[in-house]
Amino acid sequence: MVVIIDGKKIAEEIMEGLKPRIQKLKKKNIIPTLAIVMVGDNPASRIYIRNKQKACEEIGMNSNLYEFPESMKEEKLMALIQELNNDKKIHGIIIQLPLPKHMDEKKILSTVSPEKDVDGLNPVNIGNLLIGNEYIAPCTPKGIIKMLEKMKIPVEKKNVVIVNNSNVVGKPLAMMLTNRFATVTLCHVKTKHLKAHTKRAEILITATGVSNLIKKDMVKEGAVVIDAGVCYKEGKVHGDVDFENVKDIASYITPVPGGVGPMTVAMVLENTLILAENIHK
Repeated sequence: MVVIIDGKKIAEEIMEGLKPRIQKLKKKNIIPTLAIVMVGDNPASRIYIRNKQKACEEIGMNSNLYEFPESMKEEKLMALIQELNNDKKIHGIIIQLPLPKHMDEKKILSTVSPEKDVDGLNPVNIGNLLIGNEYIAPCTPKGIIKMLEKMKIPVEKKNVVIVNNSNVVGKPLAMMLTNRFATVTLCHVKTKHLKAHTKRAEILITATGVSNLIKKDMVKEGAVVIDAGVCYKEGKVHGDVDFENVKDIASYITPVPGGVGPMTVAMVLENTLILAENIHK
């Protein structure tokens, strides 16, 4: 019988656990504060930002949104980031992706101070991740790892296949799983014979944004299936996995929505709090 992993419930438990730590800072007149920078008007980004701000409010953290048109110049954005780096009342910074095409994403993410880098995408934090220091890890990979731990799903010695090789999800997640002695395969848009890889995965993690990419015949019987994909069709949110059919053969599976998404938001809050605690040690 398949277990449908309730990411929303796990995320709520994690967020509840953050509240005493937030209160401890508030007694010192410190309110953990997250700055979110959005350039352009991506509808999906708006939903993500709304979820983050709502979650901040629920547990007693502050969030400030800085919105700019798509035409914003790169230099202006970098100057704003430096201002936020220097603002002692801001503890965490998120640059909402994707950025407009005329902006150099790597350069901009590198401008965020490692001490305020909630997404863990500054090269310093990625380097720390590589050597096993997961002090600040990218939020979706960290959320997936926490979810597996909460469900007591072991990763050591397991064959794990990740269908995503982005800097935000696939690559950092592969590092984190390798640090835990999983055997990891990264698949991507140029991978030949995707089914041959996914079919042997004991743990299959996908995050492509392609609706129903992962069909039942691509999944090993008894596999753990983690769907971090998001796409919008006719106003509804869909994942990468053909959920209704794949759940018949999986041992564990995450739904979309209500699986990985809430975990990512919870990790945004946890990372912001860790950074606030570190700044005010």
